[in-house]
Amino acid sequence: MARKNRDDIASWNVEPEPTLCPLCERVIPDDQKDNHHLVPKSKGGKITVCLHRVCHSQIHAIFTDTQLAKKFFTIAALLEEPAMQTFVNWVKSKPPGFSDSAKESRQSSVLGRGRKP
Repeated sequence: MARKNRDDIASWNVEPEPTLCPLCERVIPDDQKDNHHLVPKSKGGKITVCLHRVCHSQIHAIFTDTQLAKKFFTIAALLEEPAMQTFVNWVKSKPPGFSDSAKESRQSSVLGRGRKP
């Protein structure tokens, strides 16, 4: 079993790099971290990215799993969607620890998550 190098004291007090949300580009507090499967697990996805919980919730409020698997399986594709752009522009002005419930966008019925009339 290898011993710890006690001479490397400088590394003992190093703060870890803050995690930035790839959608809103804000620092993610530890209690707000959510892993998002770029392709939903139900569709065979394995790759995840760490997002703010509020950003993650908004993705699933706007898009269906099928839409995420077929068209919105990258951060760039998500950011190209006008409903996500509106949300990201709004949430960027909030503090990193901001938490809110996801809201259905007005376009969600066009995108597939809206209620049937």
